[in-house]
Amino acid sequence: MSERATSPATLPGSRRLKTQHHFRAVYQRGRRAAGPWLTVVALLRRGPNGEPQENVRLGVSVSKDHGGAVRRNKLKRLLREAFRLERHRLPLGLDLVLIPRQREDDFPLAVLRSEIVALVERSLHASGNERRPRRPS
Repeated sequence: MSERATSPATLPGSRRLKTQHHFRAVYQRGRRAAGPWLTVVALLRRGPNGEPQENVRLGVSVSKDHGGAVRRNKLKRLLREAFRLERHRLPLGLDLVLIPRQREDDFPLAVLRSEIVALVERSLHASGNERRPRRPS
């Protein structure tokens, strides 16, 4: 049984940002929006003919300020679940990085789900001057 069945309740590897190169591209060219629970960095990927790419990809960045490994991993699972449940409402070809704000209380799934959609909309409809300024090299 070498082939592994994936259920619709999983987030396959093709839907994740995995390498430093992918994260860096989103951070450098993406647009940011912040809410009370999250900061999102969103970048629309276009194919060679100008059409959006097919899938939406997610990256999660949880710093050590959020606590030990158990708490950080739980938070990452929660953010991936919120994304998985809302990805049908997000535009195609989107690369998204979720950065949770540091909070003492637990992160409610329902709030994260609604905030992801609202922040993605806000970041994609922001004017060009709301982009984060580049740091001098």
